[in-house]
Amino acid sequence: MGTPQFAVPILQGLLDRPEYDVQAVLTQPDHRVGRKHVLTPSPVKQLAVANNIKVLQPAKLNKSPEMDEIIALQPDLLITAAYGQFLPSKLLAAAKIAAVNVHGSLLPKYRGGAPVQYSIINGDAETGISIMYMVKQMDAGDVLAQRAIPIEKDDDNGTMFDKLSILGRDLLLETLPQLVAGTATATPQDESKVVFSPNISTAQERIDYRLPADRIDDKVRGLRPAPLGNMVIDGLRTKIYDVTPLDEKTSLQPGQVVRATKHQLVLAAGNGTTYQVNRLKPAGKQAMDITAYLNGHQGLTEGAQAVSDD
Repeated sequence: MGTPQFAVPILQGLLDRPEYDVQAVLTQPDHRVGRKHVLTPSPVKQLAVANNIKVLQPAKLNKSPEMDEIIALQPDLLITAAYGQFLPSKLLAAAKIAAVNVHGSLLPKYRGGAPVQYSIINGDAETGISIMYMVKQMDAGDVLAQRAIPIEKDDDNGTMFDKLSILGRDLLLETLPQLVAGTATATPQDESKVVFSPNISTAQERIDYRLPADRIDDKVRGLRPAPLGNMVIDGLRTKIYDVTPLDEKTSLQPGQVVRATKHQLVLAAGNGTTYQVNRLKPAGKQAMDITAYLNGHQGLTEGAQAVSDD
């Protein structure tokens, strides 16, 4: 049970092991993508179809014919990886051995739909994978296995999803034999340490230009490659692809131009820190590097208030 690219290596790992017989794949309905609104299957569905596996896509799983079909299969294992819907207790109980989830955080930190994004946005040094029993409460089941991985300074949510999907595949395949043999042990989560990571809202996409430069960089990377963070620069809402925190300090106020040359735009941030803007996309324009941007924004001179609240 999975939907995005994160779940693809996990499904492929199961398909590659002859001891596991994948009977069906549950994924979100096809959705429209791009300006032409082309109806597109999920990455997990594409892999399942290529391997002639039954695909079920209920818009709402609870009380659906698809859920009854899964229960009728009498599965030994139910495995989820970023599926995108809650699984009813009746369905969880249908697994003869276990219903387990591959979650992209070190639980109990970052329960919810955006754990990878929050780990980067918050400047964490590491994140990881948790294999846990599924229960009715979101991401609250006992943890069977965990493994950590560092977050490098050039990582964004795209690179971390790729790394975690491979880590999740490997850790799941190490854990499943213990479940099947009945030798697996699980640890309850410490409820006093729970941190939630709800899906990123439109309001959260705005980058607070008053933050220190390294925190601005964390926010940019945490929201890249999608949905991308934004600021209002030179009067236009502008999506930010890439920035570089600098060592130099400034007495200018956050959002003011420290330096603007033909090929460089340096802005002031919080606590006297500075950062260089490398790539961005003003509203109504294509994404561009800073040289192309500055050709059309020559009013951004030293001391000008480049970034505003609206």
